[in-house]
Parts: sequence; C-alpha cells; structure tokens
Amino acid sequence: MADVIDFKIIGNDLQLVEVELDPGEGVRAEAGAMMYMEDGIEMQTSTGGGLFRGFKRMITGTSFFITTFLNAAGSGKKHVAFSAPYPGKIIPLDLGNLGGKFICQKDAFLCAAQGIEIEVEFTKKIGAGLFGGEGFILQRLEGDGLAFIHAGGTIIKKELAYGEVLKVDTGCLVAFAPTVDYDIQFIGGFKNALFGGEGLFFARLSGPGTVYLQSLPFSRLADRIMAAATFSQRDEQRGLGGIGGGLLAGGLLGSILSGGNDE
Repeated sequence: MADVIDFKIIGNDLQLVEVELDPGEGVRAEAGAMMYMEDGIEMQTSTGGGLFRGFKRMITGTSFFITTFLNAAGSGKKHVAFSAPYPGKIIPLDLGNLGGKFICQKDAFLCAAQGIEIEVEFTKKIGAGLFGGEGFILQRLEGDGLAFIHAGGTIIKKELAYGEVLKVDTGCLVAFAPTVDYDIQFIGGFKNALFGGEGLFFARLSGPGTVYLQSLPFSRLADRIMAAATFSQRDEQRGLGGIGGGLLAGGLLGSILSGGNDE
C-alpha cells in the first residue's frame, strides 16, 4: 500500500506541489524535481527495485534512478516541494479512486507517494505506436495512493461515456484511464493533410473513462521558441551585413549624434 500523504498545489502557471509527510512517510520523485525540503527529510536514491526497473523508467523517458524523500524525524510533520519543469499545471491523481492504474505520456511524471510504481505501457496498435505522437511506449502509474503529473498550458478533464469518441491533437493528450481505447486516425483530405497545420493524424479516444488534455504541449512550445530564435538570428544577419554592418551602423550613428565633426 502507498503512503497516505497530504499535499498543497501552489501557483498558477508555474506550479509546485508541497507534500506533507508524517514520520516514516515518503514521496518518490523524478530526478531534479525537488525545490525545497525541511530539515529531517532524508534522501534515498536507488533504482527503485533493481536494474530492470531502472531501465524500464529510462525507456519511458524518466531517469534510471529515482529518489525517495523520507520523513526520518522522530516526530512532527515535514514538508518537501517539487516544481513543474515548464509553464503548465500539476494534476493530482488518486489512483485508489481510479482503479489502481492510469496511463500518461512520457515525461509527465513528477512525483508520487511511496509505494506507487512507474511501469512501461506499450500501445496495443501499431498505427498508434508509429503515428500517435508518443511512440509505442507510455507511462503506467500503478498503486492505491496519490501521484502527480505535469502538463503544459491549461488542463481540460473529459469524462467519456461508453462509446463516446473524442478526436485530439496527438501532442495534446496527457493521460487517460486504461478503459479508454486509444488509436490514431488519418486527418483526411489532401488539402487538410498538407495545409491544415494540424499534422496528418488525430488521436482517437473512445470511452468509457477519464481523459486529461493540455493546451500547450512542450513540443509545440519548443517549436515556437526555435522558430522565433531562428527568425531573430536571420534578421540580425540580414541587417547591414551582420556584425560588420552592426559596426558600420554604430559608426554612422555616432557620427550623426556628434554632428559629423569626427575626423
């Protein structure tokens, strides 16, 4: 059984989760996620169950080692906090109320109560694996306690009825219940595929079950940043011949400001 922990999510767009631990309780976290911890909390870094478990976590996009933050104080509650890696929201998942399992995209895991396991989830259909945006491998969180995942932008929770279908941009899918059928569907139409700007495939989700969506996938954010950086670099290179042009422009500007009296 997983430890029963209390928590508080702080912030709006760059959130952190503060976990309250009773003596002997612990929380497991992805490497590098810890923001602060109080005196009396002990760090225990391991593979979390042998080499095989470490390699499985690496396959899902997390680190080989996982760190447990344990309240080793003899008495009193202690607090440890974990921060999100980029703008978005932290989603608490009570696996005990979700059937003991939940599937999420790679790199979504942030932290979880001691006793929660991070497993590999292979997509069951080759089309979803090849074109679903996350490849064949997803993360499966198992246990009966609290786990926390992170996603970008605004988070939308959908409750799909039996047979209800939802088509989603492949990058916007964050997590879903094992009861949800996950597949991909060709967007359809020559012009839609080439000029629609939505890629070639949708993720097709069929209920019943819970689905979490994100408005700003990290891949989309990274693409925008790269595009802006590339455009800015090209713009600078075009401006008066790059560096030489910058020096020339600086000399002309200085001459103008000084009234043209320089020798």
